[in-house]
Amino acid sequence: MTIAAILQTKGHEVIQLGSDVTLKDAVALLVERRIGCVPVVDGGAVVGIFSERDVVRAVGAGNADVLQQPVSSVMTSPAVTITPDLPVMTALSLMTKRRIRHLPVMDGDKMTGFVSIGDLVKYRIDKIEAEASAMRDYIQGA
Repeated sequence: MTIAAILQTKGHEVIQLGSDVTLKDAVALLVERRIGCVPVVDGGAVVGIFSERDVVRAVGAGNADVLQQPVSSVMTSPAVTITPDLPVMTALSLMTKRRIRHLPVMDGDKMTGFVSIGDLVKYRIDKIEAEASAMRDYIQGA
């Protein structure tokens, strides 16, 4: 199964912000939306990923005015992206190898979705449970 199948269930809405947004405003967005990560987009192009980890690293560095800095000063860049036709297991492998938890989904130059490792794991668990249920039904019907 592909990433496109996950986006059909999850939806294509993507919360995003520009690279000039201050850390203070970006953190407020994370809190308000109850999310841990957001793609950073300038002129329609994904230029990075801003996450809770980036906030912790910035605060940990001890810079007193860190919350007034732009997201671009602390975001993870360049962003690792995937396409909708990528198999789920390949995306999971990529996340594991690169030690990342979120991937923007790109169709050409356009971002069409954003998936987390939680989205992919949920999809796999649901699929395994459906297969187990079908197997139980088959065995009981035989």
